[in-house]
Amino acid sequence: MGEFAIGQPVFRFEDQRLLRGGGRYSDDMSMPGMVHAVLVRSPHAHALIRRIDIDAARAAPGVLAVRTGADWAASGHGDLPVSKAGWKRPGGKTMYRPRYPALVADRVRHVGDPVALVVGETRAQAQDAADLIAVDYEPLAAVAATDCAALPGAPLVWDDCPGNICFTHQAGDREKTEAAFAGADHVVTRKFVISRVYAAAMEPRAVLGHYDAAEDRYTVWSPLQRAHQFQAELAATLGIPVGRLRVVARDVGGSFGNKSAVYNEVPLCLWASRVVGRPVKWTATRSESFLADAHGRDNVSEVSLALARDGTFLGMKVKNTVAIGAYLQTGGDTSSTGNLGTLAGVYRTPAIFVDVTTVFTNTSPMRPYRGNGRPEAAYVIERIIDEAAAELGFDRVEIRRRNIIPPDAMPFRTGLTFTYDCGNFEENMDMALGLGDYAGFEKRRAEARKRGKLRGFGISNSIERAAAPGYEMGEVRFDRSGTCTIIVGSINQGQGHETVFKQIVCDRLGLSPDEVFYVSGDTDKVAAGEGTGGSRSATIGGSALLVSSDKIIDKGKAIAAKALEVDVADVAFADGVFSSTKSNRSLTIKEVARLAVNPKAMPAGLEPGLIANTVYRTPVENFPNGCHVCELEIDAETGRVELLSYNVVDDVGVVLNPLLLHGQIQGGVAQGVGQMLMEQIHYDPESGQNMTGSFMDYAMPHAADFCDLHVESNPVPTRTNPLGVKGAGEAGNVGALPAIGSAIADALAPLGIREVPMPATAESLWRLIRDAA
Repeated sequence: MGEFAIGQPVFRFEDQRLLRGGGRYSDDMSMPGMVHAVLVRSPHAHALIRRIDIDAARAAPGVLAVRTGADWAASGHGDLPVSKAGWKRPGGKTMYRPRYPALVADRVRHVGDPVALVVGETRAQAQDAADLIAVDYEPLAAVAATDCAALPGAPLVWDDCPGNICFTHQAGDREKTEAAFAGADHVVTRKFVISRVYAAAMEPRAVLGHYDAAEDRYTVWSPLQRAHQFQAELAATLGIPVGRLRVVARDVGGSFGNKSAVYNEVPLCLWASRVVGRPVKWTATRSESFLADAHGRDNVSEVSLALARDGTFLGMKVKNTVAIGAYLQTGGDTSSTGNLGTLAGVYRTPAIFVDVTTVFTNTSPMRPYRGNGRPEAAYVIERIIDEAAAELGFDRVEIRRRNIIPPDAMPFRTGLTFTYDCGNFEENMDMALGLGDYAGFEKRRAEARKRGKLRGFGISNSIERAAAPGYEMGEVRFDRSGTCTIIVGSINQGQGHETVFKQIVCDRLGLSPDEVFYVSGDTDKVAAGEGTGGSRSATIGGSALLVSSDKIIDKGKAIAAKALEVDVADVAFADGVFSSTKSNRSLTIKEVARLAVNPKAMPAGLEPGLIANTVYRTPVENFPNGCHVCELEIDAETGRVELLSYNVVDDVGVVLNPLLLHGQIQGGVAQGVGQMLMEQIHYDPESGQNMTGSFMDYAMPHAADFCDLHVESNPVPTRTNPLGVKGAGEAGNVGALPAIGSAIADALAPLGIREVPMPATAESLWRLIRDAA
């Protein structure tokens, strides 16, 4: 409706509240009588627990309870949830699913593994008592490096898991790919290491758990992404019916996949609340987050590209070794399997085969991180294309153009697993190259060389799967005053859900946003939902609200027809008003809402109330795509990288809100740039110690590390959902990682350097430049 319609650049409605301190994050929550929990964590990556002495901690001031792994085992509660996927190990055995205790009783398997819980009147008292707990450890050999975990003789994370292999997985056509390689004129092979990173959300993980003895019911407040899945998994761990557990996520200060899992602290706080009879809160410190949170990425890819003499892609082979960490968190397995189709890129490569080995390491668990396999896959395909062009003497843009999928080939089934429904990939690339003035680059490179700078131009054509098949609930409800409430299963972590969902409903129903209330993230208020993840909220949650809005209109027409004394077919609806050419009266949607609670005003067969609920299901995914180009300089004397320009052309279908879209793309680009240039979780290969346990060691990008990020849209609406949208939340991250890598490789190429480290820190680039000289 007007300025708030779909497609309008509406500022986020939630920002005024948040900027004025009105946010309700998990650590903001408090209850009368609330006490605090602290966990004692292992300082060893791998060790047996010989003895735990908790006597001094129990006697410390303010301490209400001290519990160990033995107490958890005796409590009757179960293990934390693990993936139930049906992947197989070599030989056909089911994937290895280790136990995942909330508190470890016998053997720790990564630095940060929790071994004891202390509850105190204050957090300081609980921490002081935790420091008094003495644990007798017997250190064991550890394995922390992904590419070493499956080597003969490597220490075993789990004694009955040979080779540390959790599972293997193959995708594509092996025979067809081998035949393509046998007939190829050229084969280019490279190895790419994708570093391990940490989501580093602004809000750390936190839990407030409360057991209500009068109702025999638990409530937990925690930042998360999927409330109903979280509720089901947590209830299973506690061994209680789902209905006896309420899960609430209010404001969430970022997640990027990290907060989806049921972590140890959640059932421990609920257990502790029942033990002490009071609400129990736990909030992670930053250093604790580095040790106890799940990480992302971390894989090693060996890739080969087979080409004909003219540069046509004939086939590709990829062998991935992917770390899963010490435990198999729910969803962790999808980091290595969920988005392998992205390896096909936007190209016509007819034969592709991928072989994945997922391994345990003595490190924090792994789970999806923004993009979840897509940035890694995009990096592999785009970088091997650059390498092939350089090695065989092709222009890197023209070799892409020669192999790109044209619009008239849609729908197009790739050589791997995806079938693209629509897109104009070559036009994306041409638009981006124009924005980046690719034609004038060599002149700028020559000028930079005179200043002692190595200038590079990077290009990345990206495509990804978004909104994988699933469902979401959306409800539109008018009360007797005519005010509208929208209820949706998707949970906001900063994306602007409230704004875009209100736009959809206001556009359809002719309402003003200040007349619409938004509810999500509470299992007592939201009947069902899959939640947020995989760039699905606009596609599935938005479609659920759209369909519910249409149901409201249909029901409203029936109510208005009776009031106007005309046939339903004669009632029209536009801009929030029901009218008929056969009546000199009209009714606003608010007036109809008031009639809807009057049984006498309701047509026969209609239930009172202007309420509509939809569980929208999508059988197929959509495929956002685009092209990123960037230009940068490397100082040959210091190795420091400076971004000079960054341009993105993205196709996310119908653009619901340009401001939100640009924010999502820019935020994703920032994370991709951060990983490529500086971010890395680094474990000591000997001891398994996390050497990047704080922001003093783990480098995060600052505003000064970026140039202006320019985003333009080239929308090709999809028919896979009624809104015509494609997911946007992860697109920036997918394209940025290979674009920056491509630019660095191009800058270093005149020195004969082709291998680009990740992260490409100033020191690592300085060493490469020095060695080349």
